[in-house]
Amino acid sequence: MTDLVSSARPKRPEFRNINALTDLPHYKLPPAGIVSILHRISGAILFLLMPFIIWMFDTSVSSEYSYARFTHVFSAGIGVVPGWLFKLVALAIIWAYLHHFIAGLRHLWMDINHAVSKEFGHSSALVTLALGTLLTLALAAKLFGLY
Repeated sequence: MTDLVSSARPKRPEFRNINALTDLPHYKLPPAGIVSILHRISGAILFLLMPFIIWMFDTSVSSEYSYARFTHVFSAGIGVVPGWLFKLVALAIIWAYLHHFIAGLRHLWMDINHAVSKEFGHSSALVTLALGTLLTLALAAKLFGLY
């Protein structure tokens, strides 16, 4: 009797532990997963670079002299640190803010409208990635003096 019952049941899926070095490089993460991970990374960047953000804001609005010093740092640098490195850090902050903001709006939209479907998650993730990238590139062009 037990043989009939056990043979009639569908075979349960077999789960195994994954190896991060061999299995993860072949795993294709969906766009919504990429946006979710980048949302966390951008939040961490904003948190960790908060002292630099506060320094930039304080130096740029304190006085005419401090603003001149601020612009000099981004053009000539400080000591052995070149100005382009400060621009790259500022660009990382710009990307982190834009991505975090756009992804946050995406999450709010999904929460408010109960738009939790695979199709909407996929399309809104692609829009988030594209919009964040395009806005960052436009501001990078401005930051590095292309226009």
